[in-house]
Amino acid sequence: VRLTSVSVRRRARLSITQRQQRAIVIIRASSKIKNHRAVEEKRSNHGEVQRHQRQQHPHRHPHQGLSSSTSTSMTSTSSQRTFLLLHKCCCLMSLTLAFRTTPSRLLGRRTTFRTAPSPGLVHSTYSPPRSSVRFSTATSTTTSTDEAGTVYRTKTASYQDSKYDEHNRSRGLTGTSYDPSSFEGEVYRWWETAGCFDPDAKCGQDVARGEPYVLPMPPPNVTGRLHMGHAIFVALQDVLARFHRMRGKAVLWTPGTDHAGIATQLQVEKLLQSEGKRRATDAEIASASEAEKSNLVPRTEFLTRTWQYKEEQGGAITSQLRSLGASADWTRERFTMDPALSVGVSEAFVRLYERGLVYRGTYMVNWSPGLMTAVSDLEVEYTEEEGKLYYFKYVVANDDGDATEEYLPVATTRPETIFGDMAVCVNPNDERYRHLVGKQVLVPMSSESSSDGKARSIPVIADEYVDMEFGTGALKITPGHDPNDYELGKKFDLEIMNIMNKDATMNNECGERYTGLDRFDAREKLWKDMEQAGLVIKVEPHTQRVPRSQRGGEIIEPLVSKQWFVRTEGMGAKALDAVKDGDIQIIPARFEKVWYNWLTDIRDWCISRQLWWGHRIPVWYIGDSDEQFIVARNEEEARSKAVEAGHPADVELRQEDDVLDTWFSSGLWPFATVGWPQDEGKDGDTDLNRFYPGTCLETGYDILFFWVARMVMLGIELTGISPFKVIYLHGLVRAADGSKMSKTKGNVIDPLDTVAEYGADSLRYSLVTGVTPGQDIPLNMDKIAANKNFANKLWNCCKFVTDNALKDVDEKELASLAVTGPMGKEEFDSLALPERYIISKCHDLVDSVTNDIEKYQLGAAGSKIYEFLWDQYADWYIEISKTRLYEGFGGGGDDAKSARRVLVYILDTSMRLLHPYMPYVTEQLWHHLPRAPIKEGMAANALMLADWPKMGDVSLVKDSQAVATFECFQALTRSIRNARAEYNVEQGKKISATIVASGKLREAIAAEIKSLVMLAKLNPHDVAVVEAGSEEAKAAAGEECAQLVIQDGVEAYLPLAGLVDIEKETQRLKKQSEKLAKEIEKLAKRLESKGFVDKAKPEVVEKARAELKELEDQASKVEASLAAFR
Repeated sequence: VRLTSVSVRRRARLSITQRQQRAIVIIRASSKIKNHRAVEEKRSNHGEVQRHQRQQHPHRHPHQGLSSSTSTSMTSTSSQRTFLLLHKCCCLMSLTLAFRTTPSRLLGRRTTFRTAPSPGLVHSTYSPPRSSVRFSTATSTTTSTDEAGTVYRTKTASYQDSKYDEHNRSRGLTGTSYDPSSFEGEVYRWWETAGCFDPDAKCGQDVARGEPYVLPMPPPNVTGRLHMGHAIFVALQDVLARFHRMRGKAVLWTPGTDHAGIATQLQVEKLLQSEGKRRATDAEIASASEAEKSNLVPRTEFLTRTWQYKEEQGGAITSQLRSLGASADWTRERFTMDPALSVGVSEAFVRLYERGLVYRGTYMVNWSPGLMTAVSDLEVEYTEEEGKLYYFKYVVANDDGDATEEYLPVATTRPETIFGDMAVCVNPNDERYRHLVGKQVLVPMSSESSSDGKARSIPVIADEYVDMEFGTGALKITPGHDPNDYELGKKFDLEIMNIMNKDATMNNECGERYTGLDRFDAREKLWKDMEQAGLVIKVEPHTQRVPRSQRGGEIIEPLVSKQWFVRTEGMGAKALDAVKDGDIQIIPARFEKVWYNWLTDIRDWCISRQLWWGHRIPVWYIGDSDEQFIVARNEEEARSKAVEAGHPADVELRQEDDVLDTWFSSGLWPFATVGWPQDEGKDGDTDLNRFYPGTCLETGYDILFFWVARMVMLGIELTGISPFKVIYLHGLVRAADGSKMSKTKGNVIDPLDTVAEYGADSLRYSLVTGVTPGQDIPLNMDKIAANKNFANKLWNCCKFVTDNALKDVDEKELASLAVTGPMGKEEFDSLALPERYIISKCHDLVDSVTNDIEKYQLGAAGSKIYEFLWDQYADWYIEISKTRLYEGFGGGGDDAKSARRVLVYILDTSMRLLHPYMPYVTEQLWHHLPRAPIKEGMAANALMLADWPKMGDVSLVKDSQAVATFECFQALTRSIRNARAEYNVEQGKKISATIVASGKLREAIAAEIKSLVMLAKLNPHDVAVVEAGSEEAKAAAGEECAQLVIQDGVEAYLPLAGLVDIEKETQRLKKQSEKLAKEIEKLAKRLESKGFVDKAKPEVVEKARAELKELEDQASKVEASLAAFR
């Protein structure tokens, strides 16, 4: 269990003894907490601002010590006494606590307190808290309810510091480098409490609404803790949510948590075990002694304990999801056992039953002895494990049922199931055993359980199912404890005998000697007894596939049991057709084949679980009968139906003890969370009408069938519509070497630790970029550190613009620099070459990123933004802009204004593109750039609500010729830089150069000579750009120079005198000559090949000839340079 916080909330009705016990538990945990202090203190700084701002605005910072001021948020005097006791304990152990208040919509409004690290206990007495922990709000709330008081939505009051963006701007970019812990928490609180996550936050409710973009969030376990599986889905879904929100769509990203029936109950049962208690049925309690009863927990008390556990442990996961920047609409946060959703679960069950799709039957199920419940096929994991193959004798019986000398050799991996054998099966084509078919054999050791002391006899049957090569070729058939044997048993009408109790101990069918033994203990004892009886042949090592419970880890026991099932054949066919017909698109498409295969071979779904935590099945039995039952939405309806069926009004109704599979309730998630069935059939602008069906279901491929397929089946069956249009599947996050993250291997990367050290943006960006849909994601800390450096680069770029380019600029010009839309053609055409180049490249980037995200190529889009910002904007344009901005480089005047305009335009546009990937740093920086006033109806003047750089199908201006020309300029600059490095020219030394070009290219280079001088460190007084073929060009070629061939028609000559080692330059040219000679030879042979010239397209052949001519020209020039040295 992660010690990210210590739960301190207890209900007011806890006894003093219970409170003291809880306090003692916390004190005992303190030693572990101290071991985590370094990490926790680092996390506690998340969301803080500078100390003097905390003093000025103490109410709006999430990390304050316990204050002595009075709070009205805590209404229970008993709860205050509980906290007082705990506060004293915490003071003794030097624990640091901070609290939050959050509304609970579970059983009416409650006040919930949870702890997180804080600067320390600042007072020696306890008072209720004033503020909240990071990523939560310290505001009042209102709730939207129906007539029954069911809460549908929680509204949050306005943020007390609603001008955060202005305060952020007024502070300036403090600090010398990027420090995410100084602002991420504060930015998130502003987003959330300003209402930025509301679907109408961008455009307002009065604006005409187009088609929304709806993302149902996979609900994590309510008591879970953040891991990389959560981090990847938050990163990917938030990219989609923020992108489409900025594009002008009403985005609903529905958050919530799952009650996690098995996982949560397992934890509560562990707590009970630590107290020496266990859950027990009313019948068990009634038959127990008075001493035993004190350690037995009835259902009502167990559920109370489970709700308490949920209240104590629950909620941490949603706070942790917030820390990653999830822009989900938390006012619509749901829990699968919310009253409204519970209504939906009952409604779904009843409708499916009425349509004949839910039934009760006795079938083979996967039984989890540790959890004491049936689990679905999907919740069973098979592992290859070393076991044994046991060979033994099935003695053939004579007509009187007595043993003969003959026996049938049989091999099994599970000797303990011999007690349940109902036949021995051989292949009808097996000559060895054909004569035994139809005869009887005696079940080993079965005389122990028979009333007459005689061994039980079973038939020898024949079926081609038996593999003659495996074992002995004779197969024992145990219909009650093996799924394959169960099918054979039905085929041959064999009796089904259950030989085990629910806890996998042997029952009375096994005889007194084995009754009550664990199945594995029984295996050992039985085999020893069989050895003594002379029935053992041998034992061999054998590798076998062992079924284990995904949750409990114990070996699954196949049992025949009476359970509730959903008929899936017809529903599966509809889900299959939804993908085949294009109603649903699966990304990546290769998973369509997996989808078809699974839904084609689907089995009925066992939906009943022998648990107490969950949605109790809405079935009521009549009196003591287990066969007469009524399916109804509630007890009132059940009684009404019972009366209609002829039963008296006071008939005893007993509700089904089992609960529904957790995946049944989560399968309703896309429509139950937006008002189904309450708003079904209603006209108007209900959430159900507006936000269903959803747009995209993004999740891991590992739960494609656990959850996704069931959502599609239930959605189509209950609403008539596919629940979403796109299924986007991501891979699993793995260690850097591709192996599975494992605590035993020590290669687990904790997302909370990572966020504390590197910031949420760095982690998000690392998870999303460099991967393709459906592929597993290798992750290491080097990648995360590199992406933190990228964020730091962006930070420094912004600091250059704000602290240098915009320094001393008047308010009028600053206002004019605000980006209100794409740059127009007239302004674009008036700009110089570098400005037209960088804007063209930026607009190309906008088109490419927009197209990629629309097609769900999120990783590719994110990588392109990185490359542009680092390689083009930072490395090239910012450097060139200095020649416009600074008088020392010949800048100033209109050139400076143009540079400021382009610097702001490109940085603003780039941050809009990057925002879905790195929301915190882009939001923090964007407020320091010139901004347009907030639009009417917009929740806040936030980057997350700003327009995407390309709204609709607008065309962005570009100049391909400017791009080609500037790329030549870049190649020229790189070549000169490379030559300097190769010749070891001192870094500060300015060198001379003659650039040879022709026509407009020469003019363009000449116009940017000051940029070339600065970037290549040339001597401004000894640089010339001359026309190709001119006398100046010939003179430059005749000198002892380093010749740089940039491209066809562009060369540079660098005088070698005093700069170059002649011998070294000669060697360089020789190497270049040899390289060119090899390329020329290779290309010439290709052109001499008749097969190439005759079969290739004419344009391809012509291109190859042009390349050959250019290579030959370059080679001749290199040879000329070598000749000059000679």
